[in-house]
Amino acid sequence: MVKATQTVTFADVQAAAERLKGIANRTPVMTSRTLNTRIGGKAYLKCENFQRIGAFKFRGAYNAISRLDDAQKAAGVITYSSGNHAQAVALTGKLLNIKTTIVMPINAPLTKRAATEDYGATVVEYDPKISDRKELAESLAAEHGYTIIPPYDYHHVIAGQGTAALELLEDVPDLDVLLVCCGGGGLLSGCAIAAKGINPDCQVIGIEPKVADDATQSFRTGKLITIHNPPTIADGTRTPSLGENYTFKLVLQHVDDMQTVSEDDIKDAVRFAYYRLKLVVEPSGALSLAGVLSGAVDVTGKKVGLIISGGNIDAQTMTHILNEK
Repeated sequence: MVKATQTVTFADVQAAAERLKGIANRTPVMTSRTLNTRIGGKAYLKCENFQRIGAFKFRGAYNAISRLDDAQKAAGVITYSSGNHAQAVALTGKLLNIKTTIVMPINAPLTKRAATEDYGATVVEYDPKISDRKELAESLAAEHGYTIIPPYDYHHVIAGQGTAALELLEDVPDLDVLLVCCGGGGLLSGCAIAAKGINPDCQVIGIEPKVADDATQSFRTGKLITIHNPPTIADGTRTPSLGENYTFKLVLQHVDDMQTVSEDDIKDAVRFAYYRLKLVVEPSGALSLAGVLSGAVDVTGKKVGLIISGGNIDAQTMTHILNEK
């Protein structure tokens, strides 16, 4: 059962956009004749790999943390993340002169861990096989008085993430379909709210790895499904479930469909982005592209928006993907 909580509205996304003006990058919308020919439609890629910290997560982190009162800012913030939200919170802390502490798994991508520390955050390691990151963050928050900024199941984080789709549909308002990757559902739910606010006829579809399809199962059954530590290369989608306070409810309310792609589909999309689009995209960030390239979503004759959510991939993973074929 979803807990009754305050919802997130289109007005919240618009307010976040105002707060982010001049702070977050307004990322480019790119097109490709080669991609259009391949999918039989017209694709518009919202390239959040060019966002600050290399991913959309900066939008939500800054929107949430900048709203804290002076006492909360003085005490510092804490979060839990495998990488992109960690970097986003760390950079926001640096910009606003706020102490940041990040609970990160021992297997977090090295580039994401290094960037998080470079922004000045204190990293607390944990082993996901034996510890729960949320419980650890809550314990540290209680001990030190930190404010927790969750990675996705948080009102102002969701509103901030939705500004990616807001910008895309301001540029291309007549999209037929919008594809968005899904981990914990913050980006998907925020983008769905934004898309429907501008164009109610735009179909919003979430894309997940097949081996990490908790959100797809939750969407289809109406029950919150959990998958712990799914073995996907898309590390940003290893969240165990949609958020019980916000994102589960919002996905059910605003998203039209969910589809899944295989690990090979994800790698194919990373390679296509690199070789044909000249874009460096991490596996999680390539899910929407994988959705159209694999045929999981048929966009023949349609105008489709693809949220390319991030580009933070380490050399070892990229080399492995590029060398597979």
